[in-house]
Amino acid sequence: MIHIDEYLPTGKGYMMFREMRKRRQLIPSEESVEILKSGETGILGVLGDERYPYTVPVNYVYHDGKIYFHGAKSGHKMDAIKSCDKVSFCVIEKDDIVPEEMTTYFKSVVVFGRARILETDAEIRHAAKLLGLKYNDNEAFVDSEIEREWNILSCVEITIEHMTGKEASELTDMRKLK
Repeated sequence: MIHIDEYLPTGKGYMMFREMRKRRQLIPSEESVEILKSGETGILGVLGDERYPYTVPVNYVYHDGKIYFHGAKSGHKMDAIKSCDKVSFCVIEKDDIVPEEMTTYFKSVVVFGRARILETDAEIRHAAKLLGLKYNDNEAFVDSEIEREWNILSCVEITIEHMTGKEASELTDMRKLK
Protein backbone atom coordinates (compact mmCIF):
# COMPACT_ATOMS: atom_id res chain seq x y z
CA MET A 1 0.00 0.00 0.00
CA ILE A 2 1.42 3.37 -1.01
CA HIS A 3 1.07 6.14 1.56
CA ILE A 4 0.87 9.59 0.04
CA ASP A 5 1.77 11.77 2.99
CA GLU A 6 5.22 13.02 2.04
CA TYR A 7 6.36 13.84 -1.48
CA LEU A 8 9.51 15.07 -3.14
CA PRO A 9 9.08 18.23 -5.19
CA THR A 10 10.15 17.48 -8.77
CA GLY A 11 9.30 20.71 -10.52
CA LYS A 12 6.62 18.85 -12.51
CA GLY A 13 4.20 18.16 -9.70
CA TYR A 14 5.10 15.72 -6.98
CA MET A 15 6.19 12.12 -6.74
CA MET A 16 6.65 9.75 -3.82
CA PHE A 17 10.11 8.38 -4.70
CA ARG A 18 12.88 9.74 -6.86
CA GLU A 19 13.56 8.19 -10.22
CA MET A 20 16.97 6.60 -10.52
CA ARG A 21 19.32 9.12 -12.11
CA LYS A 22 21.32 6.60 -14.17
CA ARG A 23 18.34 4.71 -15.55
CA ARG A 24 20.37 2.67 -18.03
CA GLN A 25 21.92 0.86 -15.03
CA LEU A 26 18.50 -0.13 -13.70
CA ILE A 27 18.16 -3.85 -13.03
CA PRO A 28 14.82 -5.34 -14.12
CA SER A 29 12.43 -5.78 -11.19
CA GLU A 30 12.38 -9.58 -11.61
CA GLU A 31 16.17 -9.66 -11.15
CA SER A 32 15.91 -7.30 -8.17
CA VAL A 33 13.49 -9.75 -6.55
CA GLU A 34 15.93 -12.61 -7.21
CA ILE A 35 18.67 -10.61 -5.47
CA LEU A 36 16.37 -10.13 -2.48
CA LYS A 37 15.57 -13.85 -2.45
CA SER A 38 19.19 -14.98 -2.61
CA GLY A 39 20.81 -12.36 -0.38
CA GLU A 40 21.89 -13.32 3.11
CA THR A 41 22.36 -9.97 4.83
CA GLY A 42 20.61 -6.67 4.30
CA ILE A 43 21.24 -3.25 5.75
CA LEU A 44 18.18 -1.81 7.48
CA GLY A 45 17.92 1.97 7.63
CA VAL A 46 15.64 3.63 10.17
CA LEU A 47 15.15 7.07 11.65
CA GLY A 48 17.00 6.71 14.94
CA ASP A 49 17.46 8.74 18.09
CA GLU A 50 17.47 12.53 17.66
CA ARG A 51 16.45 11.89 14.00
CA TYR A 52 19.90 10.53 13.11
CA PRO A 53 19.83 7.82 10.47
CA TYR A 54 20.57 4.42 12.01
CA THR A 55 21.62 1.48 9.87
CA VAL A 56 22.15 -2.06 11.01
CA PRO A 57 22.91 -5.31 9.19
CA VAL A 58 20.24 -8.00 9.58
CA ASN A 59 19.68 -11.52 8.32
CA TYR A 60 16.36 -11.59 6.50
CA VAL A 61 14.07 -13.52 4.26
CA TYR A 62 12.06 -12.28 1.28
CA HIS A 63 8.70 -14.02 0.92
CA ASP A 64 5.55 -13.12 -1.03
CA GLY A 65 6.65 -9.55 -1.67
CA LYS A 66 7.63 -8.81 1.94
CA ILE A 67 10.87 -8.81 3.90
CA TYR A 68 11.06 -10.38 7.37
CA PHE A 69 13.79 -10.19 9.98
CA HIS A 70 14.05 -10.87 13.69
CA GLY A 71 15.56 -9.18 16.69
CA ALA A 72 15.23 -8.62 20.38
CA LYS A 73 11.98 -7.18 21.69
CA SER A 74 13.69 -3.95 22.75
CA GLY A 75 16.59 -1.84 21.56
CA HIS A 76 17.47 0.94 19.17
CA LYS A 77 16.11 -0.82 16.08
CA MET A 78 12.70 -1.63 17.59
CA ASP A 79 12.38 1.79 19.24
CA ALA A 80 13.06 3.47 15.90
CA ILE A 81 10.45 1.33 14.10
CA LYS A 82 7.88 2.09 16.80
CA SER A 83 8.59 5.79 16.39
CA CYS A 84 8.58 5.87 12.56
CA ASP A 85 7.61 2.92 10.39
CA LYS A 86 9.33 4.24 7.24
CA VAL A 87 12.47 2.25 6.49
CA SER A 88 14.96 1.55 3.76
CA PHE A 89 16.63 -1.78 3.17
CA CYS A 90 19.67 -2.50 0.99
CA VAL A 91 21.04 -5.80 -0.27
CA ILE A 92 24.36 -6.00 -2.12
CA GLU A 93 24.72 -9.01 -4.40
CA LYS A 94 27.99 -8.16 -6.07
CA ASP A 95 30.81 -5.88 -4.89
CA ASP A 96 33.91 -6.66 -6.93
CA ILE A 97 36.68 -4.08 -6.90
CA VAL A 98 38.50 -3.86 -10.24
CA PRO A 99 41.74 -2.00 -9.42
CA GLU A 100 43.00 -1.81 -13.02
CA GLU A 101 39.79 0.00 -14.01
CA MET A 102 39.56 2.06 -10.79
CA THR A 103 35.98 0.95 -10.33
CA THR A 104 33.71 -1.54 -8.64
CA TYR A 105 31.44 -4.00 -10.43
CA PHE A 106 28.37 -3.96 -8.21
CA LYS A 107 24.76 -5.07 -8.13
CA SER A 108 22.44 -3.96 -5.37
CA VAL A 109 18.81 -3.45 -4.51
CA VAL A 110 17.38 -0.66 -2.37
CA VAL A 111 13.88 -0.99 -0.95
CA PHE A 112 11.71 1.65 0.70
CA GLY A 113 8.79 0.49 2.75
CA ARG A 114 6.86 0.35 5.99
CA ALA A 115 7.98 -1.82 8.88
CA ARG A 116 5.57 -3.47 11.25
CA ILE A 117 6.53 -5.31 14.40
CA LEU A 118 4.54 -8.53 14.28
CA GLU A 119 2.19 -9.00 17.22
CA THR A 120 0.35 -12.31 17.07
CA ASP A 121 1.98 -15.61 17.91
CA ALA A 122 0.94 -16.97 14.51
CA GLU A 123 2.58 -14.07 12.61
CA ILE A 124 5.77 -14.27 14.65
CA ARG A 125 6.01 -18.05 14.32
CA HIS A 126 5.41 -17.84 10.54
CA ALA A 127 8.09 -15.18 10.02
CA ALA A 128 10.59 -16.91 12.33
CA LYS A 129 10.08 -20.23 10.54
CA LEU A 130 10.54 -18.66 7.09
CA LEU A 131 13.70 -16.98 8.30
CA GLY A 132 15.04 -20.07 10.04
CA LEU A 133 14.43 -22.33 7.04
CA LYS A 134 16.26 -19.91 4.76
CA TYR A 135 19.45 -20.45 6.74
CA ASN A 136 18.95 -24.05 7.93
CA ASP A 137 16.78 -26.60 6.11
CA ASN A 138 16.36 -28.84 9.17
CA GLU A 139 12.76 -28.05 10.11
CA ALA A 140 12.89 -29.81 13.48
CA PHE A 141 15.98 -27.83 14.45
CA VAL A 142 14.40 -24.54 13.32
CA ASP A 143 11.26 -25.30 15.34
CA SER A 144 13.34 -26.09 18.43
CA GLU A 145 15.32 -22.85 18.07
CA ILE A 146 12.11 -20.83 17.75
CA GLU A 147 10.82 -22.45 20.94
CA ARG A 148 14.14 -21.90 22.74
CA GLU A 149 14.19 -18.17 21.84
CA TRP A 150 10.42 -17.59 21.99
CA ASN A 151 10.34 -15.35 25.07
CA ILE A 152 12.84 -12.89 23.63
CA LEU A 153 11.93 -13.21 19.94
CA SER A 154 10.49 -10.36 17.93
CA CYS A 155 9.90 -10.35 14.17
CA VAL A 156 9.40 -7.45 11.79
CA GLU A 157 7.69 -7.38 8.39
CA ILE A 158 8.57 -4.79 5.76
CA THR A 159 5.89 -4.04 3.18
CA ILE A 160 7.72 -2.83 0.08
CA GLU A 161 6.50 0.44 -1.39
CA HIS A 162 9.35 1.09 -3.83
CA MET A 163 12.29 -0.97 -5.05
CA THR A 164 15.23 -0.14 -7.28
CA GLY A 165 17.99 -2.46 -8.46
CA LYS A 166 21.16 -1.00 -9.91
CA GLU A 167 24.32 -2.41 -11.41
CA ALA A 168 27.68 -1.00 -12.49
CA SER A 169 27.64 0.48 -15.98
CA GLU A 170 30.26 -2.08 -17.02
CA LEU A 171 27.86 -4.90 -16.10
CA THR A 172 25.09 -3.16 -18.02
CA ASP A 173 27.40 -2.99 -21.07
CA MET A 174 28.26 -6.71 -20.70
CA ARG A 175 24.56 -7.55 -20.47
CA LYS A 176 23.92 -5.76 -23.79
CA LEU A 177 26.65 -7.81 -25.49
CA LYS A 178 24.91 -11.10 -24.63
